[in-house]
Amino acid sequence: MTTAERDRVHIAQIEEYLTTLSNWGRWGEDDRLGTLNLITPEVRRRAAANVRSGTAISLARNLDPLRPDPLHSGVTNVQRDSKVGEVRHLLGKEARWDAVGEEITLSPHGGNAHLDGLGHYYWDGLFYNGFPASASNNTIGSAHLSVSHATEGIITRGVLLDIAGLHGVPYLERCHAVHVDELLEAERRQGVQVRSGDVLLIHTGNAAALETLGPVYRTANPGPLDGVQAGLDISCLPFLHDRDVAAMGADGTHDVQPAQVDDFDFARPIHAVSLVAMGLWLMDNLDLTALARACEAEKRWEFLFTALPWRFVGATSSPLNPVAVL
Repeated sequence: MTTAERDRVHIAQIEEYLTTLSNWGRWGEDDRLGTLNLITPEVRRRAAANVRSGTAISLARNLDPLRPDPLHSGVTNVQRDSKVGEVRHLLGKEARWDAVGEEITLSPHGGNAHLDGLGHYYWDGLFYNGFPASASNNTIGSAHLSVSHATEGIITRGVLLDIAGLHGVPYLERCHAVHVDELLEAERRQGVQVRSGDVLLIHTGNAAALETLGPVYRTANPGPLDGVQAGLDISCLPFLHDRDVAAMGADGTHDVQPAQVDDFDFARPIHAVSLVAMGLWLMDNLDLTALARACEAEKRWEFLFTALPWRFVGATSSPLNPVAVL
């Protein structure tokens, strides 16, 4: 099969998935939560039963203005303007007590752990559930699908599928496309099964690769799609839909890079189909290295997952510090 023929097959499949894997209207015409609807009180109650050792593991990196771009993504807007001696400045004189404050500017989308809300991607002018992209603008942000709708947070059973561990390596080859048969084999190897309402975490070892080898780019002047990383093949999309995954996290940006299709419109199919068609929330750029080691040590890959996005009206994303409790 030539590259052009392969691209036509992939494009036809992605366009089909945008329809056949759609959850539009499943939870009502005005639904803003998408797959987070699958995290019911009963799902949370069962998830709490997965806490055994009580070990808590953060799945994020520090937001550090002195190291604003740890993944070398090119997004470096992490700034802190500290205000030492707030009371002194307010009163114009010294006081027995004083304070330190700050103003913080950051771009959640980018090199640090963050949540992609359903207002992040749209396709042919429409967001998830048919909300028009034209209603969102630079003043109000996301008009219909703000991350602030996730007021109950993401508290549920988490499952780590260790694809790097499946292959016996600390990290996959940078351009490795994870296929659905690898997800199924990881389930069998680990003795765990992804089920409705779960957060699914995919460990490819991207974080370890970056720490060990540094970033790899296709071009000398890289753009947002020029990084080289392991990620999901489009064959994984029906698996996510059929298993009713509530949210998904990866130690990269989910989509394998370079893109599987030489067409910019179809360069991020995991993001496009998940966010727009399925209403599946995504967590990018997690650090899953420590969790993968702990799961291997305890020989279990399910745990209580907690992530509390900020209630920022109009925002399409939120910085995150997800925590897994084993």
